Amino acid sequence: MSTIMPISEGYVQFQGYKTWYCTVGDLANTLPGKFPVLMLHGGPGIPHDRLEPLKALVKTGRPVIFYDQLGCGNSDRPDNPSLWSVELFLDELARVRRFLGLDRIHLFGHSWGGMLAMEYALTQADGILSLTLASSPANIPLWITETKRLREELPPEVQETLLLHEADGTTDDPAYSETMMVFYHRHVCRLSPWPEFVKRGLEKKGKQVYETMLGPSETYVIGRLKNWDITSRLGFIRIPSLLTSGRYDEFTPTQAAVVRDGIPDCTWVFFEKSSHMPHAEETEHYLEVLNDFLTQIEGLVKT
Repeated sequence: MSTIMPISEGYVQFQGYKTWYCTVGDLANTLPGKFPVLMLHGGPGIPHDRLEPLKALVKTGRPVIFYDQLGCGNSDRPDNPSLWSVELFLDELARVRRFLGLDRIHLFGHSWGGMLAMEYALTQADGILSLTLASSPANIPLWITETKRLREELPPEVQETLLLHEADGTTDDPAYSETMMVFYHRHVCRLSPWPEFVKRGLEKKGKQVYETMLGPSETYVIGRLKNWDITSRLGFIRIPSLLTSGRYDEFTPTQAAVVRDGIPDCTWVFFEKSSHMPHAEETEHYLEVLNDFLTQIEGLVKT
């Protein structure tokens, strides 16, 4: 397999810390007319592992680059809550691009990764040929409203346990995270059992960055992102965009419509059998959709 998909790992020095990266495929010998895909994982703080099925995209002739954002996975995990901000992760993304010489790329972001991708697009950074926004909201207050609605559909005893821990400030209790799994199995990944790479991503989660930026769970957002909303700025994203989501997704159609309607050139593809991870739940179909989109974009690129 190594002759087909050469894999290279290393670290990027960033603000005195080390950011881990992995390239799948040969950046120096990309096929003519094809461009690398840079992957931005979710969370914040849930590392690249959950995007593992997307390695297969290299078979289309495009190198795929993963990195673990600072604070999680294989990267350094500084114990400093004051570090964590959108601006830090924008700077890290720019640093990774410079270090790897990624002049012209497709940018893929899952969930929080897509939020970061949209913020990066709004900096008018050069060389971004396309955006793929995988279940990525543009409005966290709306996310809070919609996930609250979904949570109210859970069994009453599940809702009661979650509310009790949140009211008492005991969300660190294992019983809280165990109870949240009921929601996650409905609205994050519906495969049973969860694939190893999904579980591994949870095990390598950066707790400090996740809770500082988001909060104790996907449905109890009390961190720094709680008021994040770029809805009014979406019209300034002038990059062809693919938006994907699943029927059972915590990123609901109400939220998806905001992104689709806000970005001038945005196509929305809905995966009927999936929740928040169509790339894992309907992998073959997802790869086909993604490849078709990237191929269409590349057909318009002037070399």
